[in-house]
Amino acid sequence: MVELKIVINDSKTGKTYQKTLPENLFVGRKIKDKVNGAEVGMPGYDLEITGGSDSSGFPMRLDIEGPERKKILVSGGVGVTRKTINRKGMRVKKTVVGNTVSDRIVQVNLKIIKHGAKTVEEVLGIVPKEAAKSEAA
Repeated sequence: MVELKIVINDSKTGKTYQKTLPENLFVGRKIKDKVNGAEVGMPGYDLEITGGSDSSGFPMRLDIEGPERKKILVSGGVGVTRKTINRKGMRVKKTVVGNTVSDRIVQVNLKIIKHGAKTVEEVLGIVPKEAAKSEAA
């Protein structure tokens, strides 16, 4: 089984943090579901699933039900770049993954909705750049 990357967004500071989990704990959950931070090693935090991508890089989309890939006709939103839409009203066919996390999902994006007592850096064990420079000197 493939390890899972989680990308955690801290909207207070505007920073994102990456963490790797040995197995996929989110199988069966959907986009917008709430997650207890203790499940991913962040006790005291509450997180929300905002998206992800599968092993081939196709993005998850909220309005598509289920865990499978589908080709949809879209004019904007997740999976569509501005370069592909060059005229007003133009639509393109794109492959996306449904809103349910399956074992084929390799990246899950999370958003912090409730902060814990410790900072995110302390919980994840990340050393700030200033502290790393002072230790190296």
